[in-house]
Formats: sequence, structure tokens, C-alpha cells
Amino acid sequence: MGVKGFVEGGIASVIAGCSTHPLDLIKVRMQLQGESSSAATAANANLRPWPSVASSGGGTQTISIPHNPPKAGPIGVGVRIIKQEGVAALFSGVSATVLRQALYSTTRMGLYDIFKQKWAVPDPNPNSSGPGTLPLGRKIVAGLISGGIGAACGNPADVAMVRMQADGRLPASERRNYKSVLDAIQRMCKDEGVLSLWRGSSLTVNRAMLVTASQLASYDQFKEMIIDNGVMKDGLGTHVTASFSAGFVAAVVSNPVDVIKTRVMNMKVASGETAPYNGAIDCAMKTVKSEGPMALYKGFIPTISRQGPFTVVLFVTLEQVRKLLKDF
Repeated sequence: MGVKGFVEGGIASVIAGCSTHPLDLIKVRMQLQGESSSAATAANANLRPWPSVASSGGGTQTISIPHNPPKAGPIGVGVRIIKQEGVAALFSGVSATVLRQALYSTTRMGLYDIFKQKWAVPDPNPNSSGPGTLPLGRKIVAGLISGGIGAACGNPADVAMVRMQADGRLPASERRNYKSVLDAIQRMCKDEGVLSLWRGSSLTVNRAMLVTASQLASYDQFKEMIIDNGVMKDGLGTHVTASFSAGFVAAVVSNPVDVIKTRVMNMKVASGETAPYNGAIDCAMKTVKSEGPMALYKGFIPTISRQGPFTVVLFVTLEQVRKLLKDF
């Protein structure tokens, strides 16, 4: 208990985050599809030339009509990124992912491990040397608390990661072109103030509470159910099955908050201009009004495609790290 839980969780989280980063980037790009840009950008970007037509005066004139590019699926988005920005673009913002996992996931995993051991119900078997079991309700509460604290610690890296991942979809003249996560944080502090590092923090905290409670609690619950019912023994098969199930639960619960979080964090607010959104609720209402309620599940396929492998890699790696560090 203590530092060991943080170290184990941190190692597993960084490995899982880096290995699934391209899927996370595709998810972010899909969540931003259909979002309104500034009036000036819309006026330029959403108009295309139309063939010259005859005017009433006998001459010709060129008109423009609105153009909204068709929304692409995860494979289409991935192919577009590679064609337009190169294969390396799939790892845009990976330095921010490393920092985010080192701050956010290390904290939440370590705290959850502490709560698990502190709040466990002792095993009634007098010969048992284990820490006991944790009821589902306590697992959920432990996840909510540890996820919220972890998100507050990792929000600056989260903002930087979203912006770096979304940068490639902007016109060249509007890109931020952050060199690294440290450059992103430094420029945000200089250009937008220190508080910009916690933009969307309420959403980040809420999402992290939901993800951690659903992901960690459901993993432990699924794992216990599989072992206790004799479906499988405690091994790789159990870890993979329980972790993928937990990833699906986490994706369903968190996707709506994740869409709003991505949009709030990515918005540009120039000096003297009105922000596109006045907060999370305003963003949610505008998104639903302009794009329909299912817009809150934009990017769900890449979310589950990423959340599933991420959760599998996270917990399988965590179980292996625990074995390696068992005697420490």
C-alpha cells in the first residue's frame, strides 16, 4: 500500500496511453466534426466556387454555396489524417499523453488502491491472509473520489493533449503548432493566463470520476465474478475478459461528457471576442440543438475501440507489474 500502488498504476497507465494514442486522436477528431467555427472562418471555409451562371444583365456571375464536408467514420478519419498530415500525425500530442497519464492516472490508480485496502471488508475465514473484499458500492465511491482528484492534477496536460491532437484539422494559418506539451503549457500561460490550464476542468473531473468508477470498479467486479463462479482461474484470460468488459462500460458512461470536454477545451477565445461556449451546459445545449442528441455519442466507435484496448493493456500490464514488484 502507499507509494507502490502509485508506481504500479503509473507504469501501466503510461504504457496503455502511448500504445492506444492514435485511437484517442481519431476519437478527438471525430468529436469535433460538425462543430461550428468562428463566423469569419465559416465564411471562408464553408464556401466553394459555383459555376458561372447568366445574370439578368446578360453577363455572368460567380456564386458560392455552403459546403459541409461529409462526416467520416474512424477508418476514414484515420486515412485522412495519414494522407493530409503523414503517419507521424497519428502520434500528435503523445508527449501530453505521457504527462497526462503520469499525473492523472498515476494519482487515480494509487488512490483507488489505497481506498480498496482501507475500506475492504475483512474475510470471515480466520485462515485467510488476504485483505478482504470491497463491496461494489465502496468500489464506486473509491473510483469517484480517486478519479476526481487525479483529473484535477492532470487537467493542464489534458488541455494540451486535446489541442495538440486537434491542431491538424485547422487551416495552417490557425494552427497553434505546439512543439511539445511543455511548450503548450508555457504558451497557454503566457497568451491566455494560468487559469486556461484548467479550462474545462469541471468536465474533466466529472468525466474522470465516471470513467474511474465505471472502469476500475467494474474491472474488479467482473474479475471477482469470473473467479468466484469458476468460469476461469485468476490468469491472463480472466484479466483480458474483465478488462474489456470494464472498457465497454466506461465508454458508454463517459462518451457524452468526453464530447463536451473536447469541444470546450479546444475552443479558441481571442481577446475581445465572445467565447463559442459559455460553459459545459451551454456547449451541450448548442451541440444537441445544432446536431441532435446523438452528437453526444460522436466518436463512440473509436472511443470503445480505444477504451477497450486501453483498458486491456492497462490491467494486463498492471497485473504483470504487480507480480514483478510483489516482493518490494
